[in-house]
Amino acid sequence: MSLFESRKGNDYEIKGLYVEEGITRRLQALGLNDGTVVTVLNRKRNGALIIRVRGTRLAIGKHISQGIEVEEFVR
Repeated sequence: MSLFESRKGNDYEIKGLYVEEGITRRLQALGLNDGTVVTVLNRKRNGALIIRVRGTRLAIGKHISQGIEVEEFVR
């Protein structure tokens, strides 16, 4: 499933980044790598997401979140 399909308050493990090369490099520099666990903090009406990754809050637009493949993380 894509990060865009995720639910608020749940944790997800990143399985792959499928966006443009430049965006992929930037996301990786911010810590969004395969195996990283992210928490969805909020969903905006326009499709943007606010996530927590490695202790930092990030806002990600709809286009980018649709290109991030995730799997629900079970502790």
